[in-house]
Amino acid sequence: MMLDRTSNRWRLDEGMIEALEIGSGILGTGGGGNPYVGKLRARQALREGYTMEIMPLTDLPDDAKVVSLGGIGAPLVSHERIKEGREGLRCVRALEERLGIKVDAIACEEIGGQNSMEPLITAAMAGLPVVDCDGMGRAFPEMQMTTYSIYGHRSTPSVMCDPHGNVVIFDHAISEVWHERMARACVVAQGGASTLASAPMSGEFVKQFAIPDSYTKAISLGNAVLGARKANRDPVEAVCANEGGKVVFRGKITDLKRQLAGGFVRGEAIIQGFEAYEGDEAAVHIQNEFLIFSRNGTVEVIVPDLIVILDADSGAAITTEMLRYGQRVAVLAIPCHPLLRSPEALEVVGPKGFGFKDVVFKPMSTEQEA
Repeated sequence: MMLDRTSNRWRLDEGMIEALEIGSGILGTGGGGNPYVGKLRARQALREGYTMEIMPLTDLPDDAKVVSLGGIGAPLVSHERIKEGREGLRCVRALEERLGIKVDAIACEEIGGQNSMEPLITAAMAGLPVVDCDGMGRAFPEMQMTTYSIYGHRSTPSVMCDPHGNVVIFDHAISEVWHERMARACVVAQGGASTLASAPMSGEFVKQFAIPDSYTKAISLGNAVLGARKANRDPVEAVCANEGGKVVFRGKITDLKRQLAGGFVRGEAIIQGFEAYEGDEAAVHIQNEFLIFSRNGTVEVIVPDLIVILDADSGAAITTEMLRYGQRVAVLAIPCHPLLRSPEALEVVGPKGFGFKDVVFKPMSTEQEA
């Protein structure tokens, strides 16, 4: 990392973007948009001379105006339809004009997948830093599922922009859930994938309720995988060691159901076990991200803990739109950040928040200690 001599900010180079692609893909738990596409866009921005700066969360002034930003829609669409490139910048400028303010920094909505790259590209074009944090520590399918919203931030007024140049302002929503519903309906009308910037937060609020050190973590995770490959070690085990996770299944995908409905990719992957898991069958429930892991009909891992599907040999994350019949995969479970395990957070991002009323969240740490 290249440290600025006058501050603690650090600048990303192409090697860091490479590591971020890998790490954010893993933290994306299948969603957040394809990180490969995001990497190409971020790399191109660097080659055009833009600077991408990360600001430590602790350096953020209390009175700073911080805007969180990310893509919204179905990952499959964001993979197949390339962005125009300046959607995020149009969002920020429209928000500044609507509120009569100047934004001081950009925050990541979710560190998972392509959404780790979108704030970097937008901030670089706007000449702003990105704060080393995010609102999920992973990826979730709905906007109210950020720690920002869970702990009291109201996301409207917000701005959504699409590749065609359309700018939509959501002036006021009576709740974060209503904001999600209206934005989801709008993104369907815009073709299934857009970019959205939410109302500014104070630096004081972000320092208290954001998931800290998200970019540092994602890049470190990517470097762990790259190091394992170079040393001819198992990259899957390197991910577990880096994140305090564990392998819960290894097998081959034998059935796959996916459909685009209501702005989400929904479905299920069926995996037949091999090696130590020979004779077992696993199922992974999908709503943009991997939400539930079951073995032989029994739920073993569920949101908000992370369920990650990796290529069994390379350790590369496989996003929902890239799942294929016959793939040999490893399924990992990684514990989520404590901010996602509070009672108020579990109401939103726990099983109940996804309609699984009969499933009780049991933190990974509890399972490991039992």
